[in-house]
Amino acid sequence: QVQLVESGGGLVQAGGSLRLSCATSRRTFTLLTLGWFRQAPGQEREFVAAVSGRSASASAYADSVKGRFTVSIDLAKSTAFLQMNGLKSEDTAVYYCAAKRASESSYEWWGQGTQVTVSS
Repeated sequence: QVQLVESGGGLVQAGGSLRLSCATSRRTFTLLTLGWFRQAPGQEREFVAAVSGRSASASAYADSVKGRFTVSIDLAKSTAFLQMNGLKSEDTAVYYCAAKRASESSYEWWGQGTQVTVSS
């Protein structure tokens, strides 16, 4: 079982920045892929970004956030981060951290979600 604890959401003006954190259990962090997803009201959950628990150089982004969002990891803290810059109103959503074994295709564990609201 992998527990994910998210933090860092909030209200920000358009053009501003927020950083989301996703803390996991240390024993399994390097075996995982950490993903970020978001769900806006009335819309389906969508992929935002992902990063390997071994190295932040192994990462992927949705086209809608490329160049604005950056994922990183802190191995000492077994924590993944999503730095969000240049926020737009369309980024408003509940953001979820998720994790899966690196060899698996589907995310198995999910955080509780954190609200990000961007005011225009």
